Amino acid sequence: MSGERIGFIGASGLMGHGMAKNLLAKGHPVAITVHRNRERVADLLAAGATEAPSPAALAEQSSIVFICVTGSPQVEAVAAGADGLLSTKRRGLTIVDCSTSEPDSTAKLRSMAAAVGATFVDAPLARTPVEAEQGRLNVMIGADEATFAKLDPVIRAFAENVFHVGGPGAGHIVKLLNNFIAQAICTATAEAFAVGQRAGIDPRKLVELVSAGAVNSGLFQAMAKTLTGDLAGLRFELDNARKDVRYYTHLAEGLSIPTVVGEAVHQSLALASALGHGRKFVPSLVEAQEQLTGARIVPRG
Repeated sequence: MSGERIGFIGASGLMGHGMAKNLLAKGHPVAITVHRNRERVADLLAAGATEAPSPAALAEQSSIVFICVTGSPQVEAVAAGADGLLSTKRRGLTIVDCSTSEPDSTAKLRSMAAAVGATFVDAPLARTPVEAEQGRLNVMIGADEATFAKLDPVIRAFAENVFHVGGPGAGHIVKLLNNFIAQAICTATAEAFAVGQRAGIDPRKLVELVSAGAVNSGLFQAMAKTLTGDLAGLRFELDNARKDVRYYTHLAEGLSIPTVVGEAVHQSLALASALGHGRKFVPSLVEAQEQLTGARIVPRG
């Protein structure tokens, strides 16, 4: 234990639950806010977590507050809202945003925090809710050396690998690059399955070939599970993936860098969402390709 008092916003989420559970298991005192779904945090409260009625109240009793919510609008609401973390103007508070957020929003919140003597750190996540429950997430931190040294032992309660990727802001930039590459793999795989099936080949033969070569990856294998009917090989909501790639294209646009592939990936995800798959997991990109092309990819009884 580091002696830090931990606050957590987003403990009812797929990722946040495992993170808060592991913080408690490693002996850290944890207080949480409860949004709507109390069932998702009942075990945390039973394990010793306390409940705060608002982000402001959480800030008053914590030295470090983790945020793990959907994206920048939600982060801004809990950090800078009327009853948000920064409303208390608590000097010395460290706020750690583990969400996938827009770098411009992160920079704004970092400045607001500094103005009241607090520190705002970007520390987004990689891997899935399975690894979150196991305490084996990958975390990329954008912070100065002193802040990183303070956070590192705490974050290792729920992380297998902790990467100090640069100064403040670097964490969210690296995360967007990572997710763009990931979704490019997923969208390309779904499209290849559809084209291959319509051209008369068995996509499982493509999987055999790719599995034996340099193109293979865990993401490709997650998408390949759709050929056996498994649409949950990658437990990441398609609409969240769409949001992340949109943040990536915004980043590139702000730098006046053309992002031809990024826009194509974003539009593939947007199209799948428009076809009704947004609340499903990313492998449902294959279902969207079936609708668009007439291909028959996912076996159905």
